[in-house]
Amino acid sequence: MAILLVYVLAFVLAAAAAGLLRRGRARRADFSSLKTVTFGDESAIRPDRLASIASVVVIFLLWGAFTGSKLVPLHVSGPFAGETSFTYQSEGTGGQLSDGRVRITVGPDGTLPAGAETSDDVAVAVQSGRNKLIQLPGDARVVSVNGTEIAPGGAVPVEDGTVSMTSKGTLSFAAERGLQMEPIWLPSPEAVVGRFIEIMANGYQNYSLWEHIGASLLRVLAGFTLGALVGIPLGYAMGLSGWFRGWFDPIVEFMRPVPPLALIPLVIIWFGIWETGKVVLLFLAALWVMAIAARAGVSGVRISKIHAAYSLGASKWQILRHVIVPNSLPEIFTGARVAMGVCWGTVVAAELVAAQMGAGMMIIAAAKFQLTDIVMMGIILIGLIGFGIDLLMRQAETRLVPWKGRS
Repeated sequence: MAILLVYVLAFVLAAAAAGLLRRGRARRADFSSLKTVTFGDESAIRPDRLASIASVVVIFLLWGAFTGSKLVPLHVSGPFAGETSFTYQSEGTGGQLSDGRVRITVGPDGTLPAGAETSDDVAVAVQSGRNKLIQLPGDARVVSVNGTEIAPGGAVPVEDGTVSMTSKGTLSFAAERGLQMEPIWLPSPEAVVGRFIEIMANGYQNYSLWEHIGASLLRVLAGFTLGALVGIPLGYAMGLSGWFRGWFDPIVEFMRPVPPLALIPLVIIWFGIWETGKVVLLFLAALWVMAIAARAGVSGVRISKIHAAYSLGASKWQILRHVIVPNSLPEIFTGARVAMGVCWGTVVAAELVAAQMGAGMMIIAAAKFQLTDIVMMGIILIGLIGFGIDLLMRQAETRLVPWKGRS
């Protein structure tokens, strides 16, 4: 919740700062700037590059601040490290009360400094971010901590931590954790970069980093290509023929909401655990998206254009080639971008079974050994490659479908 609040605050402050920077500056002259009405007109909206840069910087700063990274200047409070103490009062078997003191050393290795056990106080070493049971001398029953009564199951806040009592009456100390994330939950940026350099130089599980990425990329491209080659003609057929739509509509609408992960058992049974099964799973992930996109593209063609083509004597093939296909390409490109994203999201699951290499295989193998830095590295690589492919598809759409958004 703290991270979310900080992110929302950063978003508001960045927007306000960008508005102040632009105030007084002449706006770039383009067709969108000449429009009198822009709110609600999607064609008039252009991505704000300054906002994109600020978004990436804010995410990096938050990542570094909550992991104690040396690459960022500001950090949230980290786990307590050092020496602290608290007093307790115990009750003996005869009802007599006695006082005691516990000195605690909190550090990354959880060891006592030299000479700590020579004192009359109870000396305890606690590892940072961990709990530690405290063994008190004798059979006395603790009744209060720092003057505050405590019972089994209760807890008392003390300086730099919390003292709690188990159901059997044993004290336990937990040092203040702070807001920083432990490396096992979220590693720092430099740890992820260091792991990337290491794997890039030495590989991971007998394969180089580029072999892992190349294997995943080939699987995704193969599954997406097959899904497009089958899905686009199927969508056109459903959009142009009542029989095709009636026949395939129940199948498409039934399979569309089924997540590809649910098909893994059947794919393994039918196609095995090797490359064929993985490509088939990615093919099914892209097929229904492309079919629906092509069908929506056909349905979105203005009927006035069809009538105009017929009035000029065009045949059905000419109408398909010169009217329906060009006007449906924007929807198909949008579906292709969605399908590619779904394939990238499915490749991790596709490489779950018997994969020798692949970015998803790296993530799964590293998660078994709690190597969070490798998991983060794999996620970032998949995201960057997917973003790069999406950019290429946007450029292809701009060049191949320049009439998108125009009447």
